[in-house]
Amino acid sequence: MYRVVAKRLLLLPSYGNNVCRRFAFPPAIINSSRFSTNANASHQSPNQHQQQQLQAENLVFAETLDSESASASVAAAAAEEARRHEGQSSREERRRRVEYQDDQALVLQAALRHVVSLGWTEAAMIKGAKEVGVSPSIIGAFPRKEAALVEFFMDDCLQRLIDKIDLGDELRNLMPSQRLSKLVKIRLEMQVPYISKWAQALSIQSQPMNVPISFKQRAMLVDEIWHAAGDQASDIDWYVKRTILGGIYSASEVYMLTDNSPDFHDTWTFLERRVKDVFDLEKTVLEAKYLAEAVGAGMGSSLQGFMKRGVKSY
Repeated sequence: MYRVVAKRLLLLPSYGNNVCRRFAFPPAIINSSRFSTNANASHQSPNQHQQQQLQAENLVFAETLDSESASASVAAAAAEEARRHEGQSSREERRRRVEYQDDQALVLQAALRHVVSLGWTEAAMIKGAKEVGVSPSIIGAFPRKEAALVEFFMDDCLQRLIDKIDLGDELRNLMPSQRLSKLVKIRLEMQVPYISKWAQALSIQSQPMNVPISFKQRAMLVDEIWHAAGDQASDIDWYVKRTILGGIYSASEVYMLTDNSPDFHDTWTFLERRVKDVFDLEKTVLEAKYLAEAVGAGMGSSLQGFMKRGVKSY
């Protein structure tokens, strides 16, 4: 193939001329004054030509920086709005009450009244079925039996918490940190009647086959609490805040199991301290973030100003 191309370039003048016309090479520039003539005096010097070319390139680069910055800002705003809309829609979807069949809901609700004496067990579910006049054979409709009872309780507590949030009477005049502590406290107080058996419930939730639903229920709970506290984050902070609050909730839940103080006073003190630590940490991180953004913005402005000054100097 290379021989054919070489022959066409060397033996066919017309083909060689066409190639030269299509791929025109710029004339060589010789800077030495020994080869200058009077005939070239009227044309621009090579240095002037290079300066004009560099000036044009710098102008294009500066304009490109401005246009890219504007495009990036518009794209970021659009993406932020889309995430906010998607997050709001998914949140409304999660807030819908979990639906159970009528007989199943009756049995599970009645079984909760026997948890204190019988624990989170199939026996409590059978007694609940008999209490509402349903055949105990309905227990076979629950594949995971005891886990279904715990999950029903978790769903019911979440719905009751949402109802309190919608009323808003207890949260209206509170600061975000106080709202967070108040909501976690309200939710944990729902477990007080079952505190003697709650360790068994935690054990059931931690079983491998029950972990996915347990994790989902706790994630929904933490998300509702953050939204009620006024959080509207939709970036990486969304995940960080919910992970931290999930840890605080679980730690307070375990602390509550061994709390013998009147009305669980020590648990609520423990909870308030952990929430305060989170908001103090968030304040520190936010200040560092603002400082980094200010430094970055200053460097960006300095770079663009430097480029424009460099362009004007030519």
